[in-house]
Amino acid sequence: MVIDLNADLGEGVTDDAGLLEVVTSANVACGYHAGDEPTMRQVCQQASRWGVAVGAQVSYDDRANFGRLALDVPFEVLRGQVADQVDVLSRIAAEAGVAVSYVKPHGALYNRVVDDEEQARAVLAGSGDLPVLGLPPSAILRIARREGRTTYAEGFPDRGYTSDGRLVPRGKPGALVEDPATIAQNAVALAGSGEVASVCVHGDSEGAVRNATEVRRALERAGFTLRAFVRGRPG
Repeated sequence: MVIDLNADLGEGVTDDAGLLEVVTSANVACGYHAGDEPTMRQVCQQASRWGVAVGAQVSYDDRANFGRLALDVPFEVLRGQVADQVDVLSRIAAEAGVAVSYVKPHGALYNRVVDDEEQARAVLAGSGDLPVLGLPPSAILRIARREGRTTYAEGFPDRGYTSDGRLVPRGKPGALVEDPATIAQNAVALAGSGEVASVCVHGDSEGAVRNATEVRRALERAGFTLRAFVRGRPG
């Protein structure tokens, strides 16, 4: 009855400090779709204070579209972009006394590596030996396990799913779940399924802190202990 609660932080959209009081893992934007070094530094310092695990939220180099536009990036280019993002965040995290404990793709890249093995391999090649957080049926988790990498599956209580376990694309009917009570109920169901190590509440909305708080309360009422799926490595 242990579950992690993660959220995207450092994107300049919501109350990072408020989220860090609630979540157990923080997917920190590394500057390619959102964020900058001062923001990364602040999030890492606050994460250290609250004992929140820090993960690299890597994405396409596409701030104009918030990383939500699928791009055909060559393997070596994408590998280098991922490595750059992980390296920058790792340096900043170390200064704050923590370390990057896992990698998680963001937005269009996250959905792309569900099926695209070449881009999945590029993300893995650029992220060293970091544990990987992703969608259960994704190619990136399958390949990572085959390569001996540690993997963790996550579920999204604030997103709709297709019949094959993928996320309903944004902009399509049913893609977003916005009612906090429903989000909390979905989180308990996901945690109770035994199929995920973490539940993710999206941080790119005005209601992110409220939703995360409701999710945490519901999980604790259901008997779950909230704990990061990956223990932070020494800085």
